[in-house]
Amino acid sequence: MNIEELLTRESIRQTITRYTMAGDRLRVQEFLEVFTADAILESEEVGASDTFLYQGKKEIGAWLQRWRDLATEPSALATQATFVRHHISTSDIVIVDADSAKARTYWTAYTDIGPDHCGYYVDSFQKVKDQWLIQHRKVRLDWRSPNSLFTMAINNTR
Repeated sequence: MNIEELLTRESIRQTITRYTMAGDRLRVQEFLEVFTADAILESEEVGASDTFLYQGKKEIGAWLQRWRDLATEPSALATQATFVRHHISTSDIVIVDADSAKARTYWTAYTDIGPDHCGYYVDSFQKVKDQWLIQHRKVRLDWRSPNSLFTMAINNTR
């Protein structure tokens, strides 16, 4: 492994971190900064209530804005959680070429109840200028607590 490969991997890890922290805090502009202009954010291998597909920054931003709007309206909350923190763990990054990479990253979401749900991301990254951005993210859900505070969250933000 050479220095360029190490820098690429660290840049991709930083993008994953920025996505997670901005998403958990519902910071729409910061969230959008980790995506390419034509990015795709979608669920995959999930039940019907968890299915979503957003194409382009405009749709992705509108989706996160709906989460933000619902978080401030107690009568229409997307979830019953007072907080959510996604914890990223194992991430396998494969550099395809000088401008593209792929990754598979495990995550667990914690809420008021503790571990709430978990899964993994399947990502394609594109190098844009000096940043590695998410071009396509597939969100897969492996498990949800029977007491999950996010049972209807996706449906509530459509």
